Amino acid sequence: MLEFPFAEVPAAGELIQVAEGVHWLRMPLPMALDHINLYLIEDEDGWWVIDSGMDVGPTRDHWEQIFEHHLQGKPVKAVVATHWHPDHTGLAGWLCDRWRVPFYATQGEYLTGLVFFRASSDDFGWTNEQHQLRSGRGQAGIESSRKNMGGMRHITHPLPTSYRRLEEGTRLTIKGRTWRVVIGKGHSPEHACLYCESLNVLISGDQVIPRITSNISVSGHEPEGNPLKAWLASLEHFLEVLPADALVLPAHNTPFFGLHARLRYLIEHHEDHLIALEEACLAQPSSAVELLPVLFQRELDEQHIGLAVGECIAHLNYLYHRGQLERHVDEQGCFRYRSVDDTLPLRLRKQRHRAETSEPIQV
Repeated sequence: MLEFPFAEVPAAGELIQVAEGVHWLRMPLPMALDHINLYLIEDEDGWWVIDSGMDVGPTRDHWEQIFEHHLQGKPVKAVVATHWHPDHTGLAGWLCDRWRVPFYATQGEYLTGLVFFRASSDDFGWTNEQHQLRSGRGQAGIESSRKNMGGMRHITHPLPTSYRRLEEGTRLTIKGRTWRVVIGKGHSPEHACLYCESLNVLISGDQVIPRITSNISVSGHEPEGNPLKAWLASLEHFLEVLPADALVLPAHNTPFFGLHARLRYLIEHHEDHLIALEEACLAQPSSAVELLPVLFQRELDEQHIGLAVGECIAHLNYLYHRGQLERHVDEQGCFRYRSVDDTLPLRLRKQRHRAETSEPIQV
């Protein structure tokens, strides 16, 4: 069971202290998920900023309010990105330039962010067209995806022109405390979380969120990728190297206790999706678009369908690479998937029995 120790959330431009020297703030997002949690860590001679928010709306004004009222006369001394997504790096370049401070990120996140920031619709290419056809989205998917390529520029200040590399096990010393980098993969290439043993606090970014599941997606830049395999391995890694009773500071929703319970829930969540897809592909060969209702019961609008298709393909690629699905290309250039596992009905019965007899995780 998860526990949420903070009844209130930070108002715009304000901070809530969640551990000694660690402060929680929020910035708005122009989407259904309307906020991102950011964190400030106090050092002897300044502040470390963890993630930045998008370069949209009043976000810069909120930052200026924090600079004026909450830094106790000390400057920002470093900016850290958990990963490249624009809600996490949209103002990283602006913050680094404003304070003339270094930018910390993993190599995978920094280089991926540069690629996507610099891309435009002219870079769409035939491989992205083919990926949309293979998914079953057809010409409408091609046009929508082409239009969206390059959209990051509208919500992201140019990224810093250099960075300091974070790796698994990198240690940052902040006000005498050690923050250790723990890498997760799957949601993004090389997502950096920060764990402080003396505070027993984990800044988890999008790698562990309490009430929503992170998008695990395949896109046209790596159509044969297997991010779900990396994601599940990362969750198992976190179970091994992080304590169950850590205070988790996520990028969305609110801080919580119950890390191991949440990790196990996420693993089971994706295992259930894999089995459901494998079962759906027993009846007849199906495309990724046709299989969306297996994973998503709600109606998907244009804002969400691209991510939903990417997530479905991530699960299908996982099963395909494990040899549990086969696929062929139909007359429209679309992949159609079929289950090849004769033991599936028995495994499904065992899975359902386990679900019916085990105590559910409450979130």
